[in-house]
Amino acid sequence: MCTSIIEIVRAEGMAKRGDQWFPLSQTVVAYDHARHAPLGDVITLDFLNGALGAEARAGVELTLETAKELRAALDRAIKAADFEEAEVRGKGAVPRLVLVA
Repeated sequence: MCTSIIEIVRAEGMAKRGDQWFPLSQTVVAYDHARHAPLGDVITLDFLNGALGAEARAGVELTLETAKELRAALDRAIKAADFEEAEVRGKGAVPRLVLVA
């Protein structure tokens, strides 16, 4: 039975299929029965560029637990990257009031 759980977001980056890289235009995140993995329901990530045809697609099927672990890892990496950009490189740093005694 299909769940109809699907999210589509704009994507900027590159994906690789075989030995070919292609620019991304969107990512589709869904929860449904696996099409390829020998699993039940899975989180599916499809990275694609529809303008380039069916060959410009890289897909992943993950168990729900693996998807949760991936989300946690992404959250940690994004938090560290935000700190790197703001604090280390000065991009987007919030001005702070400095009190001089």
